[in-house]
This record gives sequence, structure tokens and C-alpha cells, in this order.
Amino acid sequence: MGNATLQSIHVHPIKAFRSIALREAAVEPWGLAGDRRWALIDDGGKVVTQREQPRLALAAAEPMAGGGLRLSAAGRTPLTVPVPEPAGTVTVSVFGTKVEAVPAEEAAHAWCTAYLGADVRLVHLDDPATRRPVDPDFALPGETVSLADGFPLLVTTLASLDALNSLLAEGDHAQEGPLPMNRFRPNVVVAGTAPWAEDSWSHIAIGEVDFRVAKPCGRCVVTTTDQSTAARGAEPLRTLARHRRIGGSLVFGQNLVPRSTGTIRVGDPVRILG
Repeated sequence: MGNATLQSIHVHPIKAFRSIALREAAVEPWGLAGDRRWALIDDGGKVVTQREQPRLALAAAEPMAGGGLRLSAAGRTPLTVPVPEPAGTVTVSVFGTKVEAVPAEEAAHAWCTAYLGADVRLVHLDDPATRRPVDPDFALPGETVSLADGFPLLVTTLASLDALNSLLAEGDHAQEGPLPMNRFRPNVVVAGTAPWAEDSWSHIAIGEVDFRVAKPCGRCVVTTTDQSTAARGAEPLRTLARHRRIGGSLVFGQNLVPRSTGTIRVGDPVRILG
């Protein structure tokens, strides 16, 4: 296990938009710097994701100096959105948990609404240190998270993707594979492990940063969404249901909570500490 390394790093500036690959990233207590600090909400305050709107996979949000974003998508004029002034917050529902966030400017709402053809608003999580605790069933006191589904980071391994693709190739929907890692929207991807090694991890270090492994990641319909076309298929959920049903969930990857802060870099050693 001494040869495991960090193969890639990914952030999602707006939840459910296209991911961005980085060479290095700062690890904050609530996740990677710049990851899922923004999200779209519907008129009831519920977060909008690729579950409802697979076309979000085709929209990009590029981080700008000062924390703002540049929104772009095919057929749309790009729009630069500044970090909103904290004049007031709205209540956002992220899979049943409530969190206060600051609405972006009207131009951002109009751009996103026109792109999706659905009434949505763009919001920014201004204070991730206090706004939203990690699921108390799996958290230690004081742990917080951004607008990610539930935990600060998601780790996956290349060996497990290869193993899953081998299983997929044996199944009824082999023409849908092999699947790329972006189907699983990880933050960190590890090379040099055995397949499914991450199932047994409880504590790892990536470079200089320690992480607690909180729980396996249960997967949803987003994994069936081609991140380059927004088309949906049956895989990998069909294959995960046959081979990777753990505790009632279809599992791929592990959720991480930082135990320290620092910078991680592609090529960093990954040490399994427990």
C-alpha cells in the first residue's frame, strides 16, 4: 500500500455544474477551497441538481479572482457573477437539511433560469464554518460542510473504477461502458490501490493533510448521466445494485472529513492510517 498516490483533484464551484480539474487545492475544514460554495435553488428553496436537471452537467462555472464566477454554456453569452454582499440570506434545503445562503445578483438568476428553462436562483454559502453541520449520525462535534450532498470530500480509486467497468462489461448493458470517473463526481482520485481497498479505510493522509473516512458514498441517478452529453442510461446503477449493495445503498467511493488543513497536490503520497 506504500505506492498509493493522488491521481487527480476536482472541484465543482457550483453544485451540479461541470467539474474542474486542479493540480493542487487548499483543504479547508468543510472541503476543498472553492468546492460547492454555490448552488441553484428552486422557488421553494430546494437545491437543484443533475437529478432533476441533467443539463447542468454541460454548464461551466470558472472561478474568478475575489471569489466570483464566470458562467458559460453552449448557446449562452458568458456572465461574470460577483460574490454577493451579505445583505440577507434565504433558507436553502439540501436533502432535508436547512442552511442559510446569500442570493446572487438578479442577472445570475436570469442567466440560469434561461439556460434551464426553469425558475431557479443562484445562491452563495458565505460562512461555511458555521452554516451547516455534517450529518450528526456520522459527524464529530463541530464538523461542517459546504453545499455538497453531505460530506466535505469524496474519494474514489482508479482500481475500483477498473473493477466496476470489468463487471459492467460482463452485464446486459456492456455497450454503456467503460464509464469515466467523472460519472461519480469525486473530489480526489487515488491511484495505486487494490480494487475496493477504500471499503476498509477509516483514516487516511493525502500529502500533509489528514482525513477521517466517515462512511461509504451511496450513489444516485446522477451516476447514470453522461457528463459530456447529459444523456442518461442504466449504468452504473444496475451493476452497482448487483455487486455493490452495502447497508441498503449502492456504494462507490468514500466520504471524507478533514482532520487537518493544508494543501494537497497531484502526485502526493496517500497513506492508509487506519
